[in-house]
Amino acid sequence: MGSCLSLSSSSESSPSSESPSSRRLRKPAPEPGAAAGGTPIRRRRNSVDSAGRGGGGGGGPHGIPGRIAANGASGVASLFTQQGKKGTNQDAMIVWENFGSRTDTVFCGVFDGHGPYGHLVARRVRDLLPLKLSANLGSDDSIEETPFGCLDEEISVTLESEKKEKQPDIFATLKKSFLKAFKVMDKELKLHGNIDCLYSGTTAVTVVKQDQDLVIGNLGDSRALLGTRDQNNRLIAVQLTVDLKPNLPREAERIRRCRGRVFALRDEPEVARVWLPNCNSPGLAMARAFGDFCLKEFGIISVPEVSYRRITERDEFIVLATDGVWDVLTNKEVVDIVASAPSRSSAARSLVESAIRAWRFKYPTSKIDDCAAVCLFLNTDATDESPDLKTKDEGVSSDSAEALRKVHPDDDKKSPQSHSHHESNDNDIAAPNEGEEWSALEGVSRMNTLLTLPRFAAPGGKQP
Repeated sequence: MGSCLSLSSSSESSPSSESPSSRRLRKPAPEPGAAAGGTPIRRRRNSVDSAGRGGGGGGGPHGIPGRIAANGASGVASLFTQQGKKGTNQDAMIVWENFGSRTDTVFCGVFDGHGPYGHLVARRVRDLLPLKLSANLGSDDSIEETPFGCLDEEISVTLESEKKEKQPDIFATLKKSFLKAFKVMDKELKLHGNIDCLYSGTTAVTVVKQDQDLVIGNLGDSRALLGTRDQNNRLIAVQLTVDLKPNLPREAERIRRCRGRVFALRDEPEVARVWLPNCNSPGLAMARAFGDFCLKEFGIISVPEVSYRRITERDEFIVLATDGVWDVLTNKEVVDIVASAPSRSSAARSLVESAIRAWRFKYPTSKIDDCAAVCLFLNTDATDESPDLKTKDEGVSSDSAEALRKVHPDDDKKSPQSHSHHESNDNDIAAPNEGEEWSALEGVSRMNTLLTLPRFAAPGGKQP
């Protein structure tokens, strides 16, 4: 939740009093009921509430068998979201079994909205993106050429890299389906009159599991994680996606090539942000997103990073979660918490509640961010009647206990340790080392996705 920032307001807030997610978007107070251009915004009464109940967002599928978009569980997955302390829950999630009318296919996704209407954008993408992907599932149609600036260039680069790599045929086909569905979804958001997406948007991390083939489509800084067994039969975490932030050199290069600016503010040198060419706004803390059309001509794209994995018998579950979880829990802590859950149906809830407790411990003076998680279990032969997921060996128990101690610090009176961070500016953006686990923010403060929206009366500003 939250991804844009304000140069004027950033100096007024103390970084030590903010959590890592309060700096993503300090929400301005737009004129009630008016979009950026003065167009009234009609709020839909059927949109999902803060817990994710209902179909909402307009045009979404309702009452479809096998589709869950609220807190709950099925035979193969569990879902849970909890509103933070910053207002409307801007996180959304979905699990759809028998996806594309195939009994061996499951679609999962989590979406983290930001901006004044980020909750509406996230829910609309949750409702419509699976439909567009399903319509193109298995289709070998070429992606239609339309003048989308940097977006089309990125698609052509993505498809070209696909040709150079040896990949299964199913991945090549599904990758084109993902690219087309994401492009059509973003175009529809731009044309949709009921939601102002000029300064609002959403992340999306989605997976399609078809038999033993897994295809992941990632946009923004939500994350997908695999819980699997190593050669010693111990549970380990494998990160399936990269947090697509402006501090990645390839992302920063594209943004600058499209005349966008990338730099961090002095009071948060670890958070690279994207700014308009001649205006110190909006300060978006991610490099790819749905919506955010004020930056689409300046390097922000809606092209997902699509990857493939063949599921093996050692792979146990996949976790999709918004950055409200990843900002306070490590990858290893997440897989240990899921493995230690009383049952598969309660795994997502256990994870989100652990994240909430970690927030209160690590950032006691900050507003807790929204958290959403989907846990997809790959070994569905074992039924959910078993109350414990630790069925293969005792190897996970000690690690899980340690992870739970870290997020249940009731008896720990020590203050949290400060996190290390890298300084970054317009010419030197800190990036993670190859193979190094990294989070969306490693500073003491919780990041806002957006910092500020431009004042329409003042056409520009000076770079600090």
